[in-house]
Amino acid sequence: MVKLRLKRCGRKKRATYQIVAIDVRSRREGRDLRKVGFYDPIKKQTYLNVSAILYFLERGAQPTETVRDILKKSEVFNELCPNQIKLN
Repeated sequence: MVKLRLKRCGRKKRATYQIVAIDVRSRREGRDLRKVGFYDPIKKQTYLNVSAILYFLERGAQPTETVRDILKKSEVFNELCPNQIKLN
């Protein structure tokens, strides 16, 4: 199963995160399938590759809670049919 989750980058106490598509059995810094976005919580900046995110969501990838919140704020889910993804 594939998940969309955060991968930590940056230096100590100044974390930034890459949003990646990754196998659920991989660890946080493990090998990812594809980088689909970037999130900086300190500067409140977000970059999303929407076409790549939609590609993985249509094929059954599940976002983690944090990534789901980021995608909701960016209104990515408005481009999907609500029946295609579970948003518990």
